[in-house]
Amino acid sequence: MTATQGRAAAGNGAGEGPAAGNGAGEGPMTGPGERPVTGAEPAAGGPGTTGDRPRSGDGRGNGGRTGSGDPVRRARPSEQSESAQPSEPVEPVQPSGPVEPVRNDTVAAVVRQWQTVRPDLDTGPMEIIGRVNRCAALLQQAEDAPLRRAGLSRAEFDLLGALRRTGHELTPGELARETFSSGAAVTKRLKQLTERALVERRVDSRDRRVAHLRLTDAGRDLVDGIMPEQLVYESAVLSALDDGRQGELADLLGELLSRLEGHMRALRV
Repeated sequence: MTATQGRAAAGNGAGEGPAAGNGAGEGPMTGPGERPVTGAEPAAGGPGTTGDRPRSGDGRGNGGRTGSGDPVRRARPSEQSESAQPSEPVEPVQPSGPVEPVRNDTVAAVVRQWQTVRPDLDTGPMEIIGRVNRCAALLQQAEDAPLRRAGLSRAEFDLLGALRRTGHELTPGELARETFSSGAAVTKRLKQLTERALVERRVDSRDRRVAHLRLTDAGRDLVDGIMPEQLVYESAVLSALDDGRQGELADLLGELLSRLEGHMRALRV
């Protein structure tokens, strides 16, 4: 065999260069003027190639070859992107203190508006007093429906209720204290209730200037008919809170009311 034939036998029969070395970092022997092929690159003219540099596969399970039949070149560990490495799970940040619930009632909207225009103000009291007032207004609107059907105002029903729950006669002054009303307002309401035969007046035998008031049978029947309807409605409203939370709310409101009433009595003295 001649030298020329020997060199041709080292190729792949497609006019390409000699095959790569033993893959241990030793370069193959080449002819004069040819560039040695290192172990880092796959040798050109390998079996089943067209002489191009191999391209990465398409991940379709074709045995490590591309659609054109090129072998897949696997990336070295040093060439792998850091983004391909599995990331450590990120622990969620736990709040340092209790998380306040997000409130969407009308008072919360008012508070947020004040905090926007006057961030220097402490709106904490508004969140309590405002909600107490708002709840009272909404409850009274609904509870007044059966009173309107009976032709009574809330103030008039309070007078009838005071006479019914105490179980005995009351003077106008005592009724004013029981219903947190002024003497003049009580006198006006009693006149209307007396004209409707719901309340009757008895003059004191020792002092004719003093009147004693009590319910008539019609007045008692009217109160007894309205009260159950009122309580059913109130139970439905409070059903959103379980018994434990209702008790807590009653205790807190009772404590606040006691302090307010004591404060008001001190002011009157």
